[in-house]
Amino acid sequence: MIVVITSCGSREEAERIAAALVGERLAACVQILPATSIYRWKGVVEQAEEHVLHVKTRAALADRVGARVRAMHSYALPELIMVPVAGGSPDYLAWVEAETQS
Repeated sequence: MIVVITSCGSREEAERIAAALVGERLAACVQILPATSIYRWKGVVEQAEEHVLHVKTRAALADRVGARVRAMHSYALPELIMVPVAGGSPDYLAWVEAETQS
């Protein structure tokens, strides 16, 4: 299992991406969290209100999840960080596995 992290500039975009990932069985669950991001973009320090997505999926789907997020995302360079899950509740991990099978 992995958790893919990305962020969106609007709640609507975050919900649209999350619904597509779950609907297409690329993710078992996507959490959407509000965040304030401070970052450097093209040499300027910026601040923005964003919505962070935690995408729960199988490692085997990482490339497909990344491609789908990039295809739907409005940012020129969307955040895509893939974090391996070292462990967890066996029942939860089995649920993620089951929900991401086509």
